[in-house]
Amino acid sequence: MKKVMLVDDHDLIRQGLRHAFERAEDFTVCGEASSIAEGLAVATQTQPDVVIMDIRLPDGSGLEAVKRLRAGNAQMGIVVLTMYAGDEHLFGALEAGASAFVPKDAPADDVVAAARHAAASPDAFSAADLASAMKRRLTPSGPQVSPREKEVLGLLADGLAVAQIAKALYISESTAKTHISKLYEKLGAGNRAQAIMSAMRMGLIKPQTAEDELR
Repeated sequence: MKKVMLVDDHDLIRQGLRHAFERAEDFTVCGEASSIAEGLAVATQTQPDVVIMDIRLPDGSGLEAVKRLRAGNAQMGIVVLTMYAGDEHLFGALEAGASAFVPKDAPADDVVAAARHAAASPDAFSAADLASAMKRRLTPSGPQVSPREKEVLGLLADGLAVAQIAKALYISESTAKTHISKLYEKLGAGNRAQAIMSAMRMGLIKPQTAEDELR
């Protein structure tokens, strides 16, 4: 059995992950931590085969912990788990030396699958959106946004909620959500703030509009 350690400052998330790994027959949870300092100490004590690492922790970025873990053990599997699933964090995890990148809204089974990959191939990076992210990074012209998506983006930047966007454009809320989801994917964003910042950098919206919404 492979030993897995969980690093996340939310008790409920650690409990959920523990249950998921306990259901798996090939893993045992050897330790838990809620901060970088505690995580590094527990990793030293338990020598896990795989570490599940959150990005946002009380004492800093989990990516810095990933770098330190990787520097100390080239064979350790490291899975970055985060609610911030934009391209910036995905490539940050890759560059830090992680083995896999999984958003927190993914099913627990996906985290276990990523841990299996990490244990087997610690130096081979895996992420569900990796191919699309690479394409976005290598496309200098930026994402192709349709006229309707540009309208939705402008309303997002104005601070409108989904229901307000739907009403303004005379579309259903479901259609509005679909447009927003596609925009997030094209912009490599995990939330409204990331989408607005990405769109501003790409020149899709005026900086002043974005700054007003992000204040």
